Amino acid sequence: MVELLLVVGIAVAAFVGYNIGGSSTAPAFGPAVGAGVLSKVLAAALMTIFFFIGGWTIGREVIATLGGSIVPSELFTLEASIIVLFFIGFALFISNSFGVPASTSMTAVGSIAGLGLATGSLNWGVMGRIVSWWIVSPIITFWVCGVIGRYFYPTLNEWIAIPESDGSPFSGDATRREMVGAIVVIAIGCLMAFSAGASNAANAVAPLVGSGELSMNIAILLAVVAVGVGAFTIARKTLDTMGSDLTQLPLTAAIVVAVVSSTATAALAAIGIPASFVIIATMSIIGLGWGRATRTTTARDAVRGEGANVSVGALAADEGATVGDTEKQGENAPPIGEEEVDDIPAASDLFDPETTGRVILMQNFVPTLATAGAFLIFRFFPI
Repeated sequence: MVELLLVVGIAVAAFVGYNIGGSSTAPAFGPAVGAGVLSKVLAAALMTIFFFIGGWTIGREVIATLGGSIVPSELFTLEASIIVLFFIGFALFISNSFGVPASTSMTAVGSIAGLGLATGSLNWGVMGRIVSWWIVSPIITFWVCGVIGRYFYPTLNEWIAIPESDGSPFSGDATRREMVGAIVVIAIGCLMAFSAGASNAANAVAPLVGSGELSMNIAILLAVVAVGVGAFTIARKTLDTMGSDLTQLPLTAAIVVAVVSSTATAALAAIGIPASFVIIATMSIIGLGWGRATRTTTARDAVRGEGANVSVGALAADEGATVGDTEKQGENAPPIGEEEVDDIPAASDLFDPETTGRVILMQNFVPTLATAGAFLIFRFFPI
């Protein structure tokens, strides 16, 4: 009986890892895929490699602590671990089926919290600290990117000078700066994949390791294989959402979003917070677009209600400066308030409001579903 339950537990853990691959690949490599820097296949390969590196190194510490911080580790019996993992995987599968990347950290913490609530053993101090950062961090990244979009993006775009030529940025027609920018955004995506491995590998296997049914090394390998399968399959939908449907990102914008998102994610991980970089990346994209669009109005006019006809246009309209005399770089960015709405064409919006609404809805619904499901099972069917 125990052997059968272990097989079931491993299958459920693999299912969770599969869905983590679908959810985590898009925030890491969605901007690069959307900007035409990477193919989906190459993005999946890089996701698998760097997820493994993150899980095999830093991820060991996260796996060791996740099973005992939110609820006491002794609650993770084999049966309880299977139920917790089931609701993590089930909730993530629903999100991935809609092509919307959900936060694996929020979903995992929610499922574990459901166990804690049902048994009266939830550590409210730890939960309060985690949830507080979940609320604060997207707001911070939204405003950071908003400030960059309003005050610095046009100049950054001209200084970086990464015009997008037809075809691959690594083709013979691409400029040197475009190639450098492509390498940068790929490197940042790899960093985010590493961070995902460091924090999210635990979401798939920590209960089984905590229960003593799997060794650390075997558990990490199980998580990596499952995540790789998810990255090569179901992640194709979420890559479309983050890279194409939600937003049309030129290379400069992709670099800004990736830098802000990965920095915030790493900072949260450094203080022991399971990072929700799906939401962080999404809010970074929205903040950058909002800030870019508000350049048509000065702050004084906005307060007075004058000239506030802001068009959320495409950053793709900013093609970058021509590589040439460095003294002329940055001179083509119009001052705030002098940029016309027509200068930010609405033909290709930075982010699509309908898709954005679906993303935000699912990112809140999925963790709630995992929490409620686990709570109801453990509350009315004590295990």
